[in-house]
Parts: sequence; C-alpha cells; structure tokens
Amino acid sequence: MGQTARVSAIVWTSAASLAAWLWLLLFQGFFWRTDVRLPPREDPRPWPSVCVVVPARDEAAVLPASLPSLLAQDYPGRVEVFLVDDGSSDGTGALARELAERHGGLPLTVGSPGEPPAGWTGKLWAVRHGIGLARARDPEYLLLTDADIAHAPDSLRRLVAAARTGDFDVVSQMARLRVESPWERLVVPAFVYFFAQLYPFRRISKKNKENKKKGTRTAAAAGGCVLLRADAAERARIPDAIRHAVIDDVALARAVKKAGGRVWLGLADAVNSVRPYPRLHDLWRMVSRSAYAQLRHNPLLLAGTVAGLALVYLVPPVALFAGAATGSATATGLGAAAWLVMAGTYVPMLRYYRQPLWLAPLLPFTAFLYLLMTVDSAVQHYRGRGAAWKGRTYTRPDAVPDEG
Repeated sequence: MGQTARVSAIVWTSAASLAAWLWLLLFQGFFWRTDVRLPPREDPRPWPSVCVVVPARDEAAVLPASLPSLLAQDYPGRVEVFLVDDGSSDGTGALARELAERHGGLPLTVGSPGEPPAGWTGKLWAVRHGIGLARARDPEYLLLTDADIAHAPDSLRRLVAAARTGDFDVVSQMARLRVESPWERLVVPAFVYFFAQLYPFRRISKKNKENKKKGTRTAAAAGGCVLLRADAAERARIPDAIRHAVIDDVALARAVKKAGGRVWLGLADAVNSVRPYPRLHDLWRMVSRSAYAQLRHNPLLLAGTVAGLALVYLVPPVALFAGAATGSATATGLGAAAWLVMAGTYVPMLRYYRQPLWLAPLLPFTAFLYLLMTVDSAVQHYRGRGAAWKGRTYTRPDAVPDEG
C-alpha cells in the first residue's frame, strides 16, 4: 500500500506540473517568445529634445566601454547627457569628464547629489538629481540608462521614433546582458526568461478595451534603458513616488501606467550591458539583493514562490527519475512531457543569447539556484542586511507599489 501511495503521489504531482506548463505555454502571454522588439516607427518631424540621465556609483571599471557610446549618439535633435556621480570612491566623475574630453560628441554634465536622505535609494536619489538638472533644458523626453549600458549609435533615434510612432510614454529595452563565463551562460539567459515569465512583454503594451489610456495591469520596464516622456514623469511624480523602491524599473512602469500612461517593453538588439558577472557569487548577489523585495517581504509569498518553483521546475526531472525507479510509466511519461515543454520554452531565449541548446534541459538546476537565491534574500532581510549594494544597505526597503 505504501509503495502504491507513493507512486500515486508522484503521478498526481507530475500531472499538476505538466498542467502548469501547458498553461504557461498557452496562456501566459507567450512569454517564451523573443520576437518582441522595437515596434514599427517613423521618423518624427521635428525631432524632440532629449536629456540622458546616467546614475553612476563606483563605475570606473565599465564607464570606458559605455559612456563613449552615449556621447556618440547619432541623433538629429537636441540632446545632452547628465551623469550623476552617486558618491563614488573610484573617481567615476573625473573619469567621465576625461572620457568626454577624449571622445567628444554630445555635451556632458557631471553632477553629484550627495548622500541620499532617509527613505530614498541611492540610485533614485541620483536619478532625481539628474532629472532636476535636465529640467532646466526643458526636454520632451528623458533617457534613463545605467552606467554599464552601451548603446549602438542609432539607439536613441530608434527609441524616440518608436515612442512617437506608438504614442508610448515609456519605451524600455531589456539590454542584452553579458554571457561569456560558464556561470553567465547558465544563469543569465534564465534571468531574462524568468523576468519575461513574470511580466510577459506582450501584455505590457496591450491596451485595455475598457480604457485605452490605462492599458492592462501588467507593467514593467528594464532599468538599463528607459525612454520616458518628461510630462509623463511629472504626472507620475517620478522618481519621488517610487523613491524607496529597490526594484525601481518595475515601480516606474507601474507608476506611469497608474497615472494613465502607456508602456512598452521588449528585448534589445543593440543595447548591451558591459558589466561582467564571472563568478556565481556575483550573479547570486545580483539576484538575492532584490528577490525578497519582489515578494513584498511577505513570508507567505515566499513560501508560495518556493512551492511554485518546486512544482514547475523541480518536479518534472524528479518525477521522471522516480517513475523510472518505481516502474511507473505514467509518472515517467508525465515528468518527461513537462520537462520537454519546459526546455522547449527556454530554447528561444538561448537562441537570442546565442547559447548552445543543450543548456535547455539544465533549466531545473538553474531554477533551483534561483530558489536558493530567493530564500537567501529573505534570510539576509531578516538578519537586517536587506538589499546591500555597493556599500549601501537598505535594511527594510519597501517593495514596489501595488498596481491599482
């Protein structure tokens, strides 16, 4: 009886996992597809003015590979770059000025806001200072981009044209992250895959039939590259309204949508992150610093997430091998089918990152790493370390605001 009960439990659990995967495949906004790129666009006449805001803290290592690409933007309209040195200890500000003198191109202003006051994350305090400097130029658009992001020469032109043509208040591109070390190959494509699963790109830009201005409830952006209409930023009170958000890009998109704006998010073709994550430790810190904030620091959400990750990603291989060991062809077949659907949905992301397809069946192992990172994020939070990043620790950072 005991053996039969165990086999029955394996069968039912593997059936639930396969059902979950079939639902994700068909009804989660086709999250696994990677063809959401900049929408059709026409060149505006005249080209609107743009101010580029780059928050930077201890970025001297990556700035030579990123800042010159911003200064070299081929943009027909008026554009100026504002780099905000957020209390760097490695000479980031001085290096930015040196790079501007050496490479020329767009005008660059380097500012520094001082330490953030209570209730502000460092990055958003720097963004606030940069937007304040930009407002003196009265730009129509703001490009918020991280210091580790390199842009193709026509990147800004394409972003603005897409925003104007589609009447979007936010156009954001998920920068192509670096994938060179073995750990980057294993973890990075999955990071974008999981993000798209949480925030299906197609749903973000989809209009709501009842109220076309507000759009659907799904809202997200990728903080490395966000083109934001200046008047939309004022309506949404960006960044003051999200000043305490650790996951600031999602919070920004939600605030803009809540204020009636339209948001578009997709994968980038010519916007790349130059920041290396060569070791597992580096990637672990990147994920764990904000994972529990994504769950609103809620233990019940954490427990549900761990259970969900286990059911969706870990059960298929366990069911396959357990079924084979117990002689249950049903459990083996269900586990294999769920694992096959899982790997199949991961293939497009691996192709986007130009990675070997044999990595697809390893997704359960990668998901297990993310499960551990999420649990570690909660542990660090309750130890009072919160979201630690570049010498700052936010002991109890507020989560992104709910979508109203």
